[in-house]
Amino acid sequence: MSARPAPLDRLRERVARLGAPLCLGIDPHPDALPDGISRDVAGIERFARGLLEAGAEHAAAVKFNIAFFEAWGSAGWAVLERLIGDVPADHFVIVDAKRGDIGSTAERYAEALLGHLGADAVTVSPYLGEDAVEPFLEHPDRVVYLLVRTSNSSASRLQDLPVGGAPLHERVASWAAERWTDGRVGLVVGATAPGELTRLRGLVPGPGFLVPGVGAQGGDLAAAVTHCHGTAAPGLVTISRGIAGASSGPDWAAAAAGAASAWLGRLREAGATLPA
Repeated sequence: MSARPAPLDRLRERVARLGAPLCLGIDPHPDALPDGISRDVAGIERFARGLLEAGAEHAAAVKFNIAFFEAWGSAGWAVLERLIGDVPADHFVIVDAKRGDIGSTAERYAEALLGHLGADAVTVSPYLGEDAVEPFLEHPDRVVYLLVRTSNSSASRLQDLPVGGAPLHERVASWAAERWTDGRVGLVVGATAPGELTRLRGLVPGPGFLVPGVGAQGGDLAAAVTHCHGTAAPGLVTISRGIAGASSGPDWAAAAAGAASAWLGRLREAGATLPA
């Protein structure tokens, strides 16, 4: 029996096969569930599983925002375990946890998310420095995405602060790219700030970018696709509500499948060169 390819190799193969870097985001908020689905943990699982079944074939990766599962306590965590276990084996799985703490705590977070859950990648806040990042990288072949220039509306308030003549997010990006060069540390850079996205890619050509903000947030799709891939690792463009919110009626699963297919087509049309 052959060994399963390393996560970045699986991601690269899947992106090449699809011809686009689509990441299916699963963020099941109870207030946004379609009609007829219960606003409880069973409804969360039903909807999340339906999205996975509808969209996985069109996606290179699947990203679970764990807040929408943790909010339900142990029952929600069990749902997340089941869902991750059911993601197709050739897909790249990201847990969007945005963790960031001292080394000993980071080691436990890493064990929970990469060890116990078995995710391929995790999002991490970089602001405690490298000793809060390294415990995640101690899990062989796994990937860490550092929050650099996020897609939310108030991101610029702190992330654009000048530090030594450059915005803080550029300083963080340069530090990460210089310290970790093997492709296992990527950067979260939102498509809602296309100018910053473009400048960051020019500044740090190596890391893969995880790019949120294209769907419901109205970010720049062309900039996201053009700049997501790095020379050291492929990138991803995440669509969450743009797929999950395709319909609130009984046709929600079919609508989500159609939306995922349409987004895949749009990303293909935008074009991007996958790193060799």
